[in-house]
Order: sequence, then structure tokens, then C-alpha cells
Amino acid sequence: MDDRMGHLRLAVNGLEAAGATIRGASPVYRSEALTLDPEEVQPDYLNAVLEIRTDRSPHDLLALAKRIEQDAGRDLSARRWSPRPLDIDLLVAGRAQISDDDLVVPHPRLAERRFVLQPWSDLAPNLVVPPPFDDTVSALLDRCPDAGSLTLDVRTWLPEFSA
Repeated sequence: MDDRMGHLRLAVNGLEAAGATIRGASPVYRSEALTLDPEEVQPDYLNAVLEIRTDRSPHDLLALAKRIEQDAGRDLSARRWSPRPLDIDLLVAGRAQISDDDLVVPHPRLAERRFVLQPWSDLAPNLVVPPPFDDTVSALLDRCPDAGSLTLDVRTWLPEFSA
């Protein structure tokens, strides 16, 4: 987990190799790791949001994300919130609303997470998140209850994009 920026780039490379087009990339923010045990110490997380275009279904995209995570060294059988080199979440898929055993879109906890909303707002502040949120990313950020600290780490990490 030493090369966390490398893991973010690995995610981009994996998405592109599978036919996705990267349309935008947020800056990278650093946040404290989420842990089940407040005494547990983990390295800070790096957080970024990508806008992609793909012909894959949301379920296929989720399967691809899991493969990319495994390629980065993530143990998918590890307990929740354990240390991991890469964690990819599907936040939205156009205006789709999906809720089944494998996938919930929009991501059900996105409005509770400043480490998601801040980079996303930098990338697409006026994007309207589908129901149940039905509001812009920037409005969700303004109301976000998460008081966790975020630090801007890298403004432009993919040379072709800057939010």
C-alpha cells in the first residue's frame, strides 16, 4: 500500500483497458482511514472521483471494479474497513436507480461522506444525483454531516485532466 497514487493510476489503466473512457478526474484528497476500532491506525486514504463513459452495464462495471481492486492486491474476503490498497465505488450510473443484492446505485451512503462529495463537487458540482438524493453534488456537500478533515493532496494527477 506504499504507492497509493500508483493504485489510483492502476484503477484508471484497468478501466481504460476494459474500454472505458475517462471523461474527467477530480483532484486527490487525503482523509483519515475509516476503521471499526478507533484505536486501529491505518495510513490515510487518498480519494478521487472519475467520470467515465462505458458501454458496460452497472453490474458489469462493478465486477470490473472488483477485478481491478484484486489486481491492486485487495483481499475481497477481508473484514469491512480493513486496510486495502484500492477501493472503487460506483456512485451513480447516469440516471439509473438499482437496488439488488449485489449493487445499489446511487451509492446509498454518498451523501454522508465528505471524502466522496468534495472531490466530486470539484469535478461536477452541478450534477444532479438521482433519487433518493435528487439534488446537486454541491448541495449534498453543503449539507454533508461528515466533519472529517480532508486535505487537498494532488490537484492534477492525470495530465489530461484538471478539475
